[in-house]
Amino acid sequence: MVFSDVTNNLGIVQQARSMMRVDATQWPTYQIVNSCNNYLDTITGYAIGADRLFQFDDTNHSKLPIGTTDLTASQKDYSFLTDEQGNSILNLLRIDMLDSAGNYSQLTPIDESQISGALDEFESSEGTPLYYDKIADNIIRLYPTPETSVTAGLKFYFQRSASYFDANDTTKEPGVSPLLHRGFVIAAAFDGAMTLGLDNLNALSVERQVEDDKMKQTFDNRNTDSVAILTPTYVDSR
Repeated sequence: MVFSDVTNNLGIVQQARSMMRVDATQWPTYQIVNSCNNYLDTITGYAIGADRLFQFDDTNHSKLPIGTTDLTASQKDYSFLTDEQGNSILNLLRIDMLDSAGNYSQLTPIDESQISGALDEFESSEGTPLYYDKIADNIIRLYPTPETSVTAGLKFYFQRSASYFDANDTTKEPGVSPLLHRGFVIAAAFDGAMTLGLDNLNALSVERQVEDDKMKQTFDNRNTDSVAILTPTYVDSR
């Protein structure tokens, strides 16, 4: 479903206004943009948390969620805030490091809670990094501190914010399954009805819940090519 279709009135903008029974003066396009972008955030947040094996990414992004940054001698902390197109990085999935032979190897994630003794004494000599610790949102600390600089020495894999709408969009569609596109219409109409105090707010609230449930079911059950296996836990009763 495209964002705006003034010819056939089949776009998100036109359908949302039709459900609200308002025109562009009463509920301008920028308000619908805000609603759709907020709903994109809702979907993205749920999709990222729903499945660790099937990484979600907005299909409107033109590049893969993979980036590189230089490894700098004596620098142990690195931040990954945005990708090369300016999208916010929400979650780091893994870090690989380029070795002297030109091959990448995976660094091992570690948390300070797993380190016994003083943190400053853990892998305190400079060398080849083996571990990384997420010390804050999208900031990592390498152990040990790198002793040499390497161009594109770190490759990072991530999940990021959605590809948002703006008021000039027409044929752009939400970067999620077409099964979820009606949810953007309902979300925009619901926000408008709530803001303007429209009589159909309760009806739209019910429809919003239906779309939210459908969205959750879509992400909860999408990994159909993997077979769930129950692993028993044995407890020694002696």
